[in-house]
Amino acid sequence: MRRDSLVRIPDALLREGSRGDARFIMGIDGGATKTLAAVLDLQTNALHFAHGGPSNEDAVGVEAAVQALLQVADEALARAGIAQDALAIAVLAVAGTDTGAIARRVRAARTEDWIVVNDVVAAWATATGGEPGVGAISGTGSNVFGVGPHGHPWRTGGWGHLLGDEGSGYWLGIHSIRAALHERDGSGPPTALSHAAVEFYSAESVEALAALVYSKPLRKGEVAAFATEAAAIAQRGDAVARELYERGGAELGRQIAVVIRETGLQEAEDPFPVGLIGSAFKAGSLLVDPLVAVVHEGAPRARVAVVEMAPVGGSLLLAARACGCRLERRELSELLDAALEQGP
Repeated sequence: MRRDSLVRIPDALLREGSRGDARFIMGIDGGATKTLAAVLDLQTNALHFAHGGPSNEDAVGVEAAVQALLQVADEALARAGIAQDALAIAVLAVAGTDTGAIARRVRAARTEDWIVVNDVVAAWATATGGEPGVGAISGTGSNVFGVGPHGHPWRTGGWGHLLGDEGSGYWLGIHSIRAALHERDGSGPPTALSHAAVEFYSAESVEALAALVYSKPLRKGEVAAFATEAAAIAQRGDAVARELYERGGAELGRQIAVVIRETGLQEAEDPFPVGLIGSAFKAGSLLVDPLVAVVHEGAPRARVAVVEMAPVGGSLLLAARACGCRLERRELSELLDAALEQGP
């Protein structure tokens, strides 16, 4: 069986560039429910955003994904008041099990300076600034990627909602629905998730939830949206909901532990960052504590923390590095937060 990394970082992003004349860069964060593009003016720190629909190939197909990415990119360029050739580089970080088809089509439609990476690579950059460490995503889906002290990359997870996405919003949502159905047929314990799920999805009954999943069917984002309700129920002490979060956190922790081992970070003498990125981590200690416990069993020097920067920041950090420009993560995070709060 092959033992090379499932995800690699393009050569153009591995080395620091030397484009001293670079002014405009673009970063894109493309997911299963939405896409965000940001054009950054390196001279003035002005940010220009555009929002679009899903661009995860697994969710909408490659044609729709590429269309969404290019449409949101063009809108961001228009808001910045610049043409495509004014961009020094664009880094498009896209969720999905395989972004190769998207990368080929984007290059054909634009230029070699439009670089597509898996969104977990941008998450890693967000968490580490491009240094050795690990980035773990848990939003609609989940994915883990890291780079070791000698530059060896490794990805674990990221197999999509049918085969993986452990500890993600979708995983938590679908397991919550399963828990409701198991209570209904007597194979599972009572849980407040049952009543909450019926209300959340405006279903006629618990058993009608199954029909929603199979015949409607519920989209990934619709299933993942229930994770917020499940977290609130877990916070109120529901044993079934709490167990789901504990299991999801432990699953993600095990994936992070594999990345630490395979990249050689386990042998690192100095502490290294493990950044947690994504909406599922808004559940706080419910998801984070069991994750940290598993990671620290084998890697006590791992500094695990939730990363507050907007995910598109990772794409901008990679783009700036490829141009030879250094962006401070904290400053970029504050800049993004301030600009996003102002809205479109």
